[in-house]
Amino acid sequence: MSSIAKQIIAEKAADRQAFIIKSFTDNYADIMAGDASAWRGKFRKMSESAFAFYRGAAALFYADVSRDDDPFLNDKTSRVWIQGDLHAQNFGTYMNSSGTLIFDVNDFDEATLAPFTWDIKRFCTSLALIGFQKALSDIEIRQLITAASQSYARQVARFASGHDRNFALTLANTESVILDILRKARCLTRVNLLDMESDIIEGDRKFKDNKFFIKLSDAEKMKIEAALSEYYETIPTRKKRSKMTYNVKDIARRKGLGIGSAGLKIISILLEGDSEALENDILISMKTALPSAAAQYVNDEKVKAYFKHEGHRTAISQRALQANADPFLGYSSLDGVGMFVTEISPYTADLDWSDVNDMDDLIQLVTDLGRCIAKIHCVSDDDSDQTLIDYSTEQAINDVLDGREADFVAYMVDFGEQYAECVRTDHRLFVDVFRNKQIPGI
Repeated sequence: MSSIAKQIIAEKAADRQAFIIKSFTDNYADIMAGDASAWRGKFRKMSESAFAFYRGAAALFYADVSRDDDPFLNDKTSRVWIQGDLHAQNFGTYMNSSGTLIFDVNDFDEATLAPFTWDIKRFCTSLALIGFQKALSDIEIRQLITAASQSYARQVARFASGHDRNFALTLANTESVILDILRKARCLTRVNLLDMESDIIEGDRKFKDNKFFIKLSDAEKMKIEAALSEYYETIPTRKKRSKMTYNVKDIARRKGLGIGSAGLKIISILLEGDSEALENDILISMKTALPSAAAQYVNDEKVKAYFKHEGHRTAISQRALQANADPFLGYSSLDGVGMFVTEISPYTADLDWSDVNDMDDLIQLVTDLGRCIAKIHCVSDDDSDQTLIDYSTEQAINDVLDGREADFVAYMVDFGEQYAECVRTDHRLFVDVFRNKQIPGI
C-alpha cells in the first residue's frame, strides 16, 4: 500500500475532515470570502459524486501526494513542467497554431514545475474513480491504469530516443472515441460560437445582454484596455497577427462557469479578427490566475522568483507544455492581479466519458491519453521562452523508467486504486462538513 494511503487510513475521521477543510481555507480563503455564493455552488457540484469532488479538490490532492514516498523522483524528475490538474476530463480538442485539429491535454490553469509523477498519479486516480463509477471490476480498473501508465512510459522512451517529436493525435491517425471527438470539433464553426455569444447591432457584433454577461462601466473598460495593451506585448513575435486583428469591438465580464471558475474574474473581449467581415471576429478571455495548488509544495526559490505573477506562470507553463500553443496565449495584470489570456476557440470538443463503456474502447482511449501526457512532459511549443529547465526532461524521465517499467506501472496501479478509495471516503466526509455548515464563510 502507498505510504500516503496508509497515513490517510490511519487518521481519525474528525482529523481528516479538519484536514479537508484546511486544504480549502489555506488555498482559497480570500476568493471564498469574495464570492461565497459561487463557492456554495461549486461545493454543491462537488457533492454530487466522488469524481466531482476529486475534480474540485486539487489542493487536497497535493497536500496528500507531496507527503508520499516516491521511488521515481530525483533532482531532475522533481522539476518537470506539469499540467497540474490532470484528471481524466481535462482532455479535448483545439486548433493549433498551424491550423491542425489536435486532441490533447487541456486546461493549464494549475500548470507549474513539480515532480512528473504528480500528473500521472492524479490521472490514474481519476481513472480508478471513473471505473468505479462505471461499475467496472477491480481487475478492469487495474487494466485501465496499467494501459495508461505503460503507454506513458513507452512514449517517453520514444521521445528520448529521438522519435515522434511531431507526435499528435489528429483526424489522420486516430480511431473510435477520439476520432469521433475530432470529427465533432471539425463540424463546429466560428460563426456559431459568435452567434451564441454576441448579437449584431447596428451592423457590428456586441456581447449579448443576458444573465451570462455583466455590463461594465466606461472606467472599467478603460482599465481592461490598458491591460490588453500590456497583454499584446506578451504574444511571441512569430505568432502576432495584423494590427486589425486586435481591434477591440466589445468588452464584458463573464459569470464564472464550471467547478474551477467559482469567484474568479473573467473578462470576455470581442476582437475584429483578420478582416472587417463579421464571421471571423475573435473571442478572447482574460481570467484571474490563481496560485497553482501544486506549487506551494515545491520548495524551489528559483521557480518562485521566476514568475512576475500567476498569469505569467500560467502562460509560460502552457507554452512549455503544449506544442503549437494558442497564438493568442499571453498574460497581463488588472487591478494588481495577474491575468492570463487565451482565445475562446470555436473548435473545442471535450472528452465525454459517459458514452465510453466498452472495455476495448476504454483501453484504446486510456492508451492514447497516456501518450498525450508523455507529450506534454517532453515536447514544448517552438515559442516557449522559459529558462528554468536547461536539460532534456524526456531523457531525465526515461532514465528513471528505463528497465523499471514494470515497477512504475505496478506503483501507479497501486497508487491509483488506493488513493481513489481514500477519495471516496473523503467525499463522504466533505459532504458531511458542507451540509452541516462547518466550512468557514460558506
